[in-house]
Amino acid sequence: SGLVVRIVTTEPVGTDSLTVYYKTPDGKLRERMLFRADEAALSIAEAGRPWAFDASGEDFKLAAEAYRINLAHLFDPMMAVHTSNVEPLPHQITAVYESMLPRQPLRYVLADDPGAGKTIMAGLFIRELLMRADARRVLIVAPGSLVEQWQDEMEEKFGLDFKIFGRDMIENSRGGNPFEDYDQLIARVDQLARNEDLQQKLAHTHWDLVVVDEAHKLSAAYFGNELKKTKRFQLGELLGGVTRHFLLMTATPHNGKEEDFQAWLSLLDSDRFYGKSRDGARKVDVDDLMRRMVKEEMFRFDGTRLFPERRAYTVNYKLSDREAALYEAVTSYVKEEMGKAERLGDDK
Repeated sequence: SGLVVRIVTTEPVGTDSLTVYYKTPDGKLRERMLFRADEAALSIAEAGRPWAFDASGEDFKLAAEAYRINLAHLFDPMMAVHTSNVEPLPHQITAVYESMLPRQPLRYVLADDPGAGKTIMAGLFIRELLMRADARRVLIVAPGSLVEQWQDEMEEKFGLDFKIFGRDMIENSRGGNPFEDYDQLIARVDQLARNEDLQQKLAHTHWDLVVVDEAHKLSAAYFGNELKKTKRFQLGELLGGVTRHFLLMTATPHNGKEEDFQAWLSLLDSDRFYGKSRDGARKVDVDDLMRRMVKEEMFRFDGTRLFPERRAYTVNYKLSDREAALYEAVTSYVKEEMGKAERLGDDK
């Protein structure tokens, strides 16, 4: 059992065995018969002090430093900022530390304008969760053209080693499910959405955090009272069911149709946004589910605007006869033909 005992006496039993009487550290007297075959496994042990200071000082310092870093977030609320290769802007800090981290679990849409640095916000959030031991397994789902950019950003700015999912992982997986082999993974949205075998493997895993970039691609639309789900939307439903934290990122969350927008929000809360309202879609308050910050609201720490101010002017110009005819024809089509399609849908 690994205890150091004190030999009291021995008593030979024949030529190749003897009985050993010994005392355990708690003072109990015990005996055991040993044979010649046991001799190779015996060794003389030296009793040490339980609180001796004769261990390696460097090892002790390393262990103490690791423990200090593990608890650092308790003393530094923005530990990820100070241990990453980024200089975040005010709106990025408020997004992570005021809007996202306090939510447990997080089911959220980050919908700031383009250029806000949503990748940096996601990286800070991921790093904070990892340092707080609130997450271990993280999956990032992005369009194919962005997966390498995600991998580079996570490595260069946050020191996180994410692997890009590929078919070679399937072939080399010992257990047959590559999604279980890696704790930090980046996958292409269409590769998952179009492959039912991969979805079945994904359904048998669990993640602490799933981040979806360009999440407006996980779309669904109402035709009449029937919701037509794209394969990407169905993937979104699957992802939401296998993770605790679920973060959707997009600069264009609303396609102009309130009912489609609420169907998309059902990826985060299927109970709250279940089905289509009989009275037609009414706008709902989604401040608890989504943060939307436009460029005019983004400033640097010195108070200067991050982006030049946008100024909109109405410019009048006269249409030619052919342009006017086209304008009238398109207007008539939108008013009449699209109205007929909606009425047909309502009659179903």
